[in-house]
Amino acid sequence: MRLADLPTPCLVLDRTILTRNLRAMSGQLARLGVPLRPHMKTAKSIEVARLALEGQPGGITVSTVAEAEYFLSHGITDILYAVGITPRKLEHVTQLNEAGADIIVITDDIDTAAVVATQNKPPRTLIEIDCGEGRGGVASDSDQLMDIAQVLGPALTGVMTHAGHSYSGRSVRDMSRIAEQERGSVTLAANRLRDAGHTISIVSAGSSPTARHAENLAGLTEMRAGVYMFGDLFQAEIETHGLDGIAVTVLTSVIGRRPGKLLVDAGGLALSKDRSTESAPRDYGFGLVLDLAGQRSYGNAVVRRAYQEHGVIEVEPARPIELPVGGLLRIAPNHTCMTAAAHDRYFVVDGGDEIVAIWSRVNGW
Repeated sequence: MRLADLPTPCLVLDRTILTRNLRAMSGQLARLGVPLRPHMKTAKSIEVARLALEGQPGGITVSTVAEAEYFLSHGITDILYAVGITPRKLEHVTQLNEAGADIIVITDDIDTAAVVATQNKPPRTLIEIDCGEGRGGVASDSDQLMDIAQVLGPALTGVMTHAGHSYSGRSVRDMSRIAEQERGSVTLAANRLRDAGHTISIVSAGSSPTARHAENLAGLTEMRAGVYMFGDLFQAEIETHGLDGIAVTVLTSVIGRRPGKLLVDAGGLALSKDRSTESAPRDYGFGLVLDLAGQRSYGNAVVRRAYQEHGVIEVEPARPIELPVGGLLRIAPNHTCMTAAAHDRYFVVDGGDEIVAIWSRVNGW
């Protein structure tokens, strides 16, 4: 089976690029002496997880309980559920842990900490630290940190943070600075807790940009990163990787032709309507148009508009796309996490057009 045989729209995963991305991140963190706990929220695939875990201790990060259950069913037990736990989800996590998992949960809420502490067998729990994004977490120098730790008691295992504000950086210097801010915040929290007599064995941080450009990770026990595996246009713009580091594309068919435009069957549901590159140096609309081989034969042609099932490609006059209805293109995504979320499988290639494998992925919560 080859790309031309596939239904459209669908996800194409180039294993050659994926492997290169995995090795680059593993090498970066090995140089800094910190293991990787790969975040599977983007890939949501056991085949990808197995590749990402090569040379690593074996723990992963997930963003949904459904992911945790899926990876447990494939034999992975050391799982960090990196979204604030709720009492109802805590019940589900407890059931999975009783079935053989070792799922770690996080919280920044003192009432939730009390619920965790009252479990017969509380899961290992990390306190979430806000290192500058202002989304979730408590300040590393706050009284709230110490209060939550006191309530958690023996369930407290460590601290974690995520530098989501690294996505606002626009240079390697920005990323290095934010990586140091991330490291400093979470290690300060860990040291305060240790000084107060708490046992802190996990000091977890990470985002793909900060993992890629950190210069010092002293005091951390692990880094978490996920989107680096597949890459996307936004990550290329903020220098996590180059344009040649995008492993996932959407295969799409031409369904209509207009002067200076093409209609394709990849719209908002297949591509997502993420517009992250709108604020980046180069705006790629809803995705960059590539030829069937994944090459930039059409210059800077982009999907300019995305309806539910229709995409409108704006063609560069000097680089016409001379394809009939039914002709095939590939679209590099703005935000691969969002793009992949609408699909249930990857059609895997190894740099060519032959489908060498089909890998399923888990969706839902």
